[in-house]
Amino acid sequence: MSEGRERIAALFREALEAENRNDFETAKRKLDEILHETIEAEPELYFEACFRLVDIFLQEDNYRGAVKCALRAVVRAPSEEHYRLGLKRLGDVLTIIKKEGKLSELAENMEQALKLVEGDEELYRFTMALIRLARGEEVGEKFTLPELNEAFESLTG
Repeated sequence: MSEGRERIAALFREALEAENRNDFETAKRKLDEILHETIEAEPELYFEACFRLVDIFLQEDNYRGAVKCALRAVVRAPSEEHYRLGLKRLGDVLTIIKKEGKLSELAENMEQALKLVEGDEELYRFTMALIRLARGEEVGEKFTLPELNEAFESLTG
């Protein structure tokens, strides 16, 4: 294992230990380091670090942060397989948010999320539809990818 990968593995371990102690700030700081170090060189690790952050944001009831971080992972997915997996995980996050009765928290301050997905037309349409739905608007959007349709139907069904 290279020195860089060893450092990233140690950071993941430290982040997990901090999360287990409910020291979310330390866990987020360690995961941010991983994101910074892996964004170009290790896209699979970047993807996983994003979803670890998603889990922490959900534990903190930071639903907007969880969605933004999930979108970041999807946009930078290193492969089609990761992209589709990311969409499924995003759908799971949205299901949790709906069950918590917090979908309305996604109705505002989502400009950063829209900026993240502006290069992906389908994901941008999905995010816009999600925001409209969170605002209480009637949305009948259909998407090309079945994962996006499943995620959206879980919110409206």
